[in-house]
Amino acid sequence: MPINRFPLFFFNRWQHAVAQEILEGADAVEIRFLKTDMPETETWPAIETALGYQIGSTRDELPTQYQVTSDLIAKAPKLLGVCTHGAGYDTVDADACTEAGIIVCNQAGENREAVAEHALGMMLSLGKNIFKADRRMRSDRDWNRNQFIGQDMLGKTVGIIGLGHIGSRVAELCGQLFRMRVLAYDPYLSLEEFNAKGAEPTPLDELLAEADYVTVHTPRNEETRGMLGTREFSLMKESAYFVITARGGIVDETALADALKSGGLAAAGIDVFAVEPPPLDDPLVQLDNVILTPHTAGVTEDARMNCARGAASQWLSLADGQRPERIVNPDAWPKFCERYAEIVGKPMAKF
Repeated sequence: MPINRFPLFFFNRWQHAVAQEILEGADAVEIRFLKTDMPETETWPAIETALGYQIGSTRDELPTQYQVTSDLIAKAPKLLGVCTHGAGYDTVDADACTEAGIIVCNQAGENREAVAEHALGMMLSLGKNIFKADRRMRSDRDWNRNQFIGQDMLGKTVGIIGLGHIGSRVAELCGQLFRMRVLAYDPYLSLEEFNAKGAEPTPLDELLAEADYVTVHTPRNEETRGMLGTREFSLMKESAYFVITARGGIVDETALADALKSGGLAAAGIDVFAVEPPPLDDPLVQLDNVILTPHTAGVTEDARMNCARGAASQWLSLADGQRPERIVNPDAWPKFCERYAEIVGKPMAKF
């Protein structure tokens, strides 16, 4: 018999209650609420028979056994779909899912405004020395205001690495609000796409050498892991500011700390680290020309609501036999459709 309600499990919490409200109101999904501290004798039976897995935790928050690896896939033979709360999906082995015929969805673009504004806020604070002035005013009176003279962003050059949903919004804000020259590096876009996004296609080395501000908005994958190191930072102006709100591991953090210590860079704003949170004795944490935030660029009330609505919408599509909007492993689709018909008892809609 066809399955009328799509069994979906998640751990600990929805990032925003609106997702659960939408799904419960539609009555198309059976929600299984689990906690990571529950006995595994209670969690695994719920996982083994579930068709969907909603992930709302980061890699550092989600226990290894509940991350989507080949081991979990082997224990969940009916699993058809995995959906993350944000744009990232580093809690999921997408290749293993593709091989198994499991689709992986994310919420790319749903938090673009939050992350873009965060990056812009860091750029403003760095360039105008707001963060340095704030610290000194709270600590002592052995200063004068000329020590905190900054610069205007108007007319400066910004270099954007990665021109996807977030990078495009940064380009728009920088171009429209501050009339900045916008350089961008993204090897996957055509000239027409660069033009539509208001950015000049620029080789990475040239971008690093010319930009007054460099901001990183690429995913972390095998191509981007460690893509910015000693050589790349040596190309940047000593007066340049560096911002990253993407993912830890894209930057060689030791090389970045060395550049900031030596005067090779003016300052940096960092929202993501290879290890989160970084230890208190981390060199980047110790530097006074660095703004730190704990991976909160995409964490606003609005962004969480948008991501929650996006996730709920994709689960409802899946439960209704429709193709979800944001699939990150489209190669899984043919095998997924075969498994869906076999497990759910009805075919997916034709596309």
